[in-house]
Amino acid sequence: MTATMEPLVETLIEDARWQSVGLGGLAERAARAVMADQVLPEEGFAISLLGCTDARIADLNADFRGKPQPTNVLSWPSEERGADADGGTPARPRPGPAEMPEELGDVAIAWETCTRESEEQGKPVDEHVTHLLVHGVLHLLGYDHVRDGDAALMEATEIRILAKLGFKNPYE
Repeated sequence: MTATMEPLVETLIEDARWQSVGLGGLAERAARAVMADQVLPEEGFAISLLGCTDARIADLNADFRGKPQPTNVLSWPSEERGADADGGTPARPRPGPAEMPEELGDVAIAWETCTRESEEQGKPVDEHVTHLLVHGVLHLLGYDHVRDGDAALMEATEIRILAKLGFKNPYE
């Protein structure tokens, strides 16, 4: 990232434990890797990230998905970009001007769930968090995993992006 480049991700940290893994830097790296993979410019877009606790994400999960339990990551795209056909490529967002970038949406990530999962999977926390951030940003771009074809496309895209970042396939 050059000194003149605006951040792509605006990170709000509600739980100070996120500072220990450098959540803002991980998010910026993950989001820029997604944009590069999708051949989208880094400039002209904005993403909001909340680094929170399990309690906070459980409240958000209850409010927005009717599931009152914690989860690792949640995403709220600014608009529907998903493909009509199962396994199809999502609609591509258009960048806004530098002074008013296109909002792609919001992502929230929960400390306790993420650190527990990374320990259970025997992965470094930063690697697992980066995977979840890539996953969340792909949701903002219209990727999903409800239908089989969409899930296969999203998983393959995550694996490709994470490999470019030097991480192993998270699904093995």
